[in-house]
Amino acid sequence: MSFTLAIVGRPNVGKSTLFNRLVGKRLALVDDQPGVTRDLREGQGRLGDLRFIVVDSAGLEMADDDSLQGRMRRLTERAVDEADVCLFVIDARAGVTAADEYFADILRKRARHVILAANKAEGRAGESGALEAYALGLGEPLRISAEHGEGMDDLYRALVPLAEEFEAANVQQAPDTDVDVAEDDDESWRPSAAKPLQIAVIGRPNAGKSTLINKILGEDRLLTGPEAGITRDSISVATDFMGTPVRIFDTAGMRKKARISDKVEKLSVADGLRAVRFAEVVVVLLDVGIPFEQQDLRIADFAESEGRAVVIAANKWDLEDDKPHKLNELREAFERLLPQLKGAPLVTVSARTGKGLDRLHNAILKAHEVWNRRVPTARLNQWLGAMTEAHPPPAPGGRRIRLRYMTQVKTRPPAFVVMATHVDKLPDSYQRYLVNGLRADFDMPGTPIRLTFRDQGTKNPYKDKADKINQSGALSKHRHRQKPKV
Repeated sequence: MSFTLAIVGRPNVGKSTLFNRLVGKRLALVDDQPGVTRDLREGQGRLGDLRFIVVDSAGLEMADDDSLQGRMRRLTERAVDEADVCLFVIDARAGVTAADEYFADILRKRARHVILAANKAEGRAGESGALEAYALGLGEPLRISAEHGEGMDDLYRALVPLAEEFEAANVQQAPDTDVDVAEDDDESWRPSAAKPLQIAVIGRPNAGKSTLINKILGEDRLLTGPEAGITRDSISVATDFMGTPVRIFDTAGMRKKARISDKVEKLSVADGLRAVRFAEVVVVLLDVGIPFEQQDLRIADFAESEGRAVVIAANKWDLEDDKPHKLNELREAFERLLPQLKGAPLVTVSARTGKGLDRLHNAILKAHEVWNRRVPTARLNQWLGAMTEAHPPPAPGGRRIRLRYMTQVKTRPPAFVVMATHVDKLPDSYQRYLVNGLRADFDMPGTPIRLTFRDQGTKNPYKDKADKINQSGALSKHRHRQKPKV
């Protein structure tokens, strides 16, 4: 019983609040100022026993097609064309405006099914506005309060007959086949339709993140333009990227904290950081004209510190004249400025023309595969013996540090534990020596590697056994010396 519900209406009527109410999470940014939402955001809606896809759209505004508001309106109109049901939301406290009447006329012509909802209708303040809504000619308006959850039962009753109609149509169109798919547990980490690869695209404002994702999707799904900072929400889109099921997160451009004064921008950056934590592979997108600025380095370091697989992509490559010389400069700067990501893929792309997307796809798959790599314990200990023989640990204060045993405790990212003695005396340089050796010998370039040392101490493994023997011997002697009772 799945269908698509698009929430449309003027700016600041409560669409994003209603979206968050239906998905049960605070996914969409909400603020008092109008125009916070700019892109189309999808989520899994739930209302009673109904399950559906809900789409949060930008506010409908009467503006020129070439303006930012005009491009936002075109995206919303496309959502109206593709949705099964449109939920047209008005502000009951403001009443019906001329813009509401204009967009109601558009919905009558373009939408398949329209449900009219008068939001902010709690109390007496919204009564007159809810009555005015009858004049829009879209049927009886539902009096709801997205903020307080009122009227959700009325919305449920309005959706049930439509959902049953869609389900009946889907049953008739469904092919009569039954295919069993066998799953390989060893390859469970590989991307699939049920578990797509999670990718977050991050970078400074105006680096071309939304344009790149639109090129991957093959359609203008995300709002783009020459203005910096268009994207505000972290929009996730599911697609098939050259045969690989993926879910891509488009994030807001990240500037230095000192330059951020707008509250909405702060919320947008926080939303982008949250998307990085949910991602498996993070694509750090650079502007090839001004690459590896201080903010780029901070963004890449944050992705590494969160333990994500990282791919560096230099965008706007089509604008470069001397490409070989520029590529050498990029690689030199990358190795010098980001040593913690040594060996991570560095690819050049053009989001405008689509060149380099195949290289980006291969780099993402390689980074994901390395991020999930597991090394057998036997091989690790053979390797550890060879590494300590080639370069023994130091002996501070005459105390020799012994690395006794090594094993991999987790993947995503790869994490290893080494049992050793005097670990508090082990210098950081030796830890870097082992990490670099793991990268080189087990083909794990670029991925974050977590290496932990645990102190095994110098405990004699036979000490407990000897103590038990001594205790039992002493006890038997004590019993033998005792005089028998008369």
